[in-house]
Amino acid sequence: MRIGDLATASGLTTKTIRFYEQAGLLPAPPRTPGGYRDYPERTPVRLAFIRNAQSAGLTLAEIRSILALRDGGVAPCEHVTTLIDQHLADIERRLAELAQTREALRGLARRAAQADPSACTEGNVCTILATAETVASLEGVAGLGPG
Repeated sequence: MRIGDLATASGLTTKTIRFYEQAGLLPAPPRTPGGYRDYPERTPVRLAFIRNAQSAGLTLAEIRSILALRDGGVAPCEHVTTLIDQHLADIERRLAELAQTREALRGLARRAAQADPSACTEGNVCTILATAETVASLEGVAGLGPG
């Protein structure tokens, strides 16, 4: 199968297919006598797998490791399960961080709603983003208050 036909069959561009080949996700195909790439008929299945794995959040290196196991005759299911578990744990950690950031931003939004922009001076830049300690110390300095 020539690269143009493979691109049509897989819904990818020829550039993407060449990239996957250079990245080690596709084995180099044999060449026709005219020098054209001649991909095996099963290549669209491999390309669909690569796209599905990317959609699941796997990196190209992780996908390459899965394909290396399969190409070596080993079922990669245990490895895939480990990768999925790692990605889920990472997402859970990031979601927790985002929840903390959301709460911090909500607090800042409340502070911003009560801020008096005319009270901000060069010395405090912007008290909306100042820490509670900074705000308290600014209140004690003549002419500097919350704002």
